[in-house]
Amino acid sequence: MIKNNFLLTVAMLFVFAACGNGSKAQQSTTEIKNIVKKEVNLPDMTKVELKTSLGDIIVGLYKETPKHHDNFVKLVNGGYYNGVLFHRVINNFMIQTGDGDSKTAKAGQMLGTGDPGYTVEAEFMYPKFFHKRGALAAARTSDQVNPERRSSGSQFYIVTGKVYNEQQLMQMEHQMQQMNMQNIFQTKAAAHQKEIMKLRMARDTAGTEALRQRLIAETEAEAAKNPVKFTDAQREAYTTVGGTPHLDNQYTVFGEVLEGMDVVAKIEAVNTDRNDRPTEDIKIISAKVIE
Repeated sequence: MIKNNFLLTVAMLFVFAACGNGSKAQQSTTEIKNIVKKEVNLPDMTKVELKTSLGDIIVGLYKETPKHHDNFVKLVNGGYYNGVLFHRVINNFMIQTGDGDSKTAKAGQMLGTGDPGYTVEAEFMYPKFFHKRGALAAARTSDQVNPERRSSGSQFYIVTGKVYNEQQLMQMEHQMQQMNMQNIFQTKAAAHQKEIMKLRMARDTAGTEALRQRLIAETEAEAAKNPVKFTDAQREAYTTVGGTPHLDNQYTVFGEVLEGMDVVAKIEAVNTDRNDRPTEDIKIISAKVIE
C-alpha cells in the first residue's frame, strides 16, 4: 500500500516538474519520570522554574542541545519570559508560550509572531529526544519559509498529546516512511529538473519513464538503508504517557518537564478562542534557573 501510494505521488511529481511548477492522558509526573529515566540521563540537565498564574512548572534543559540550552538560559536570566502569556493552547496537543509581544497584548489580540529578532539553528537529537508527553520543544515557522527548520529565538511549547495503541503507531510508521520516500524522490527529481524538462520537450516518453524508474529504484534503496521506525523507548512512551509522534524530527526537542505536569494539564484544559488563545490570560509570572 505504501509503495502504491508512493508511486502515485512520484508520477504526479514528474507531471508537476514538467509544468515548471484519544482521550487525554492523565498520567502523573512520577509516571512520566519513570519513562524518562529509561531514555535520558536526568542529571545532565539545567533546571528552570517557571512560576505561572496556575502554578509552578520545573523544566530540565538538555545539555546535548547546547544552542537551545544556552539561549533559553540567557533569556531566563535576562527576564525575557517574565510576564509572557501562554498564547496558544490546544487540548490533547500542547501549550505554547514565549511571544514577547504577549506581555502587553490586549484581550483577543492575535499572537504568535513575537520573538527576540533571531532564530536558533536546529538541533535534532532524534530519536533520543522525541515528543513524549512533557517534552519541551522549540516552535518555528513552516518549512516553506524555513527549510532549515531553525527554531524561534524564544517561543517554545510543552507537549501534552494523547496515548496511542500499537496499531496506530504502525499506521503512523507507514505514513512517515511514505513521506520519507516522497521527500527523497522529490530531492532527486529536483536535481534532474533540466533533464526531465528536456526529455518531455522532446516527447521522449521512453526516456522519461526510464529516468523515473531509475530514481524510484534509487529512492527505495536509500529509504531501505534507514527505515522509519519507532524505537522501543518511543513505543513505550507513546503507548503509556502519550505524546505527539507526528512532530518527531520536525522540531527541536531540548528539554522536558520534571515537575508540574498537573499545572500543564490545567493550562491545557482552559477555554480558548478561535485562535487557540486562552480566553482568560495565563502567564509566566517569573522564570529562573534553580540548578
